[in-house]
Amino acid sequence: MEEPTAVLATRLSRRLIKGGYTVAVAESCTGGLLASTLTDLSGASKWFSHGWVTYSNGSKASELGIPLDLIEKHGAVSTTIAAAMAEGARLASGADLAISVTGIAGPRADDSDKEVGTVHVGVSTADGRRVKQALFGGTRAENKDAFVTFALLTAIKQWDKLRDRDTKADDEKRKLDAIELEDKIHRAREKAVKDAMAATRGPWQGDVWSASDDDSAVGDEVEWSEDGSPAPIEQE
Repeated sequence: MEEPTAVLATRLSRRLIKGGYTVAVAESCTGGLLASTLTDLSGASKWFSHGWVTYSNGSKASELGIPLDLIEKHGAVSTTIAAAMAEGARLASGADLAISVTGIAGPRADDSDKEVGTVHVGVSTADGRRVKQALFGGTRAENKDAFVTFALLTAIKQWDKLRDRDTKADDEKRKLDAIELEDKIHRAREKAVKDAMAATRGPWQGDVWSASDDDSAVGDEVEWSEDGSPAPIEQE
């Protein structure tokens, strides 16, 4: 059973709030329904940045910076334009996450050879872009609702993939840092042992006492008597 759009919007908002991130949206066929769904949540101003309804090709060009010749080449309902809309919205808003929706809600596909119910959802972050396509069958209102649900699901899945990747990268970095720290400790211990061994070898070690011409340097001379007792040496 599909989750209601309000639940999906809440799930996305929690992810954004947790990291202090923001989101912007650029819509065509949904006519602002995605922005409305997100901003229905209390406190949305803390994480919802911008929303564009770029319904015409001209507005896609003027508001999101998409070249008209690119739209003419690929069509407004395409993976290329969905990606460009998301990227343009993110760059124009400065948000951490941008979501775009372009499709054909019906009941007719005016000026397009695409099938009614076709939708392309773009997601853009600083790490890159992702576009997902789907086909729904329903009335115009039903398709718009389905498009918004699909957009939220796509954004959540992509965001989670990025966070999982970041978590794995952080875990790998922590492992490498731990190995590096262990290596530093090992080298420090080896150095401490070498320093301690070097400290026990003073400059006098290795010297051997030998007879010297200057014996007076070692105490006073003593002359031994016949009974074994020392006798003082007569002074000259």
